[in-house]
Amino acid sequence: MVATRLDESQIEQRMSGPDMADWHRTGDVLRRSIEVYDFSTAVNVVHDIVYHVKTLDRHPEVHIRGNQVSFVIRSDGGLTDTDLELAHRIEKAAGSHVRGYA
Repeated sequence: MVATRLDESQIEQRMSGPDMADWHRTGDVLRRSIEVYDFSTAVNVVHDIVYHVKTLDRHPEVHIRGNQVSFVIRSDGGLTDTDLELAHRIEKAAGSHVRGYA
């Protein structure tokens, strides 16, 4: 999959949806921490994104600490459509695993 670099307005538009509300952007880095029920659920969240990581050929940093899972998506040279798509897919995969999910 060939990634297309996004300009500032495209990034803002892609991050404006409700599923991106908890993602934080600093330059070319996207971050999201998720609180889940327990450690095994945290591992399940990571397992649930493996397919998307392979399909998109993007590899986020993943940190698990107890019931917290943190994701960092970095992109040298600017965020791409693939970076934002991965963030959307992580959010969807986390779904009902997130503590407080209604």
